[in-house]
Amino acid sequence: MVRIDLSGTQQFVTKPLDEAACQAAIDTLVNGTGAGSDFTGWVNLPVDYDKDEFARIEKAAEKIKSDSKALVVVGIGGSYLGARAVVELLKSPNYNVLAKNTPDLYFAGNGISAQAVQEIIAMIGDRDFSVNVISKSGTTTEPAIAFRIFKELLEKKYGKEGAKGRIYATTDKARGALKTLATQEGYESFIVPDNIGGRYSVLTAVGLLPIACCGIDINKLMQGAAQEREQCLSLGVRSAAAQYAMSRQYLSADGKFIEILAAYEPAFRFMAEWWKQLYGESEGKDGVGIFPASVDLTPDLHSMGQYIQDGRRILQETVVFFDETAASVQVPGDEANLDGLNYLAGRELSYINEKAMQATKAAHISGGVPVTEIRLPRNCEEAVGALIYFFEFACGVSGYISGVNPFDQPGVEAYKKNMFHLLGKPGY
Repeated sequence: MVRIDLSGTQQFVTKPLDEAACQAAIDTLVNGTGAGSDFTGWVNLPVDYDKDEFARIEKAAEKIKSDSKALVVVGIGGSYLGARAVVELLKSPNYNVLAKNTPDLYFAGNGISAQAVQEIIAMIGDRDFSVNVISKSGTTTEPAIAFRIFKELLEKKYGKEGAKGRIYATTDKARGALKTLATQEGYESFIVPDNIGGRYSVLTAVGLLPIACCGIDINKLMQGAAQEREQCLSLGVRSAAAQYAMSRQYLSADGKFIEILAAYEPAFRFMAEWWKQLYGESEGKDGVGIFPASVDLTPDLHSMGQYIQDGRRILQETVVFFDETAASVQVPGDEANLDGLNYLAGRELSYINEKAMQATKAAHISGGVPVTEIRLPRNCEEAVGALIYFFEFACGVSGYISGVNPFDQPGVEAYKKNMFHLLGKPGY
């Protein structure tokens, strides 16, 4: 389903891509023989997930839709980025304004801003709401603080007994502070699989419960991921994901060590944020890694566009574009034509948007920026599921090509130790 066009990189690639190294990386990933192999459960997840838990997720989503006007998702990093990315891409960044018959969605615990928390409380108001707290340990500072706050709100509003029927814990299957609390209090619980790290977890209960609450068909999402998995495994180095992994690593070795992910739909913004965590945490270690950045086009052509076109030649660009759009808007004619736009009268905005993409791609290539184009047929559940799997598989392969463990994140702990010391946490 995912197609890749590397024609925009050809003039920058002076020798064949290293297919032998790529195949070795694929074998390492698929066979689970490399560093971090304990966290590669996502490779077969689209065809090997817990069907009983999947049914419980769908049932819980229906209950939340029936008794809540708002759902607060408490989590940080992979515990919220994937769900938010899928909801905004498939529904809208304005989902809470446009939603009908599904609860508004609020994300808390991804920072420590008092104003952000206060605003969520104000937006919920007197409406009925539920909380989905997502944390493998239950002790990560940001979501743990937020959960205390929203748990207290629920207990004040519904009483302790009523609140426990509105709290859904997605956590470790057997241990940890949140699992202990969920068992003691009787919260309905879903599992963060032991063999899937947070940034690869969007197609587990971590992402699927909030996604399902917004009326998105999670069965189709999984079907799309399964289709892309089949492509990756059957085509090997010829798959779109492997071609992407090889190309980006080649370009990085040639000095293009910053990758910009670009899309021409505002709804893609949080998919880019999810992608940045996926690639940043997976590859940025041991003094290596491609730095992931993103732009929203065409708006950023009027800000970052100058640097991309004429700045230091350390950039490679990856563009995600959908062949079809669900919306149909035409440019109207105007008799006075003072803005000179009558040559576009009657044209669909989708047509103009694609021409802007093609023009920008050509300009950036001529300016010394290699451009990889990733295409999907349309913005739908199957395509988004396929895109998620495409990026995950390519990330694992790319990480192994570069020689790092794509499934750990040792550098994440450094700030925590300093913060705990400054806050006076016992033992620090």
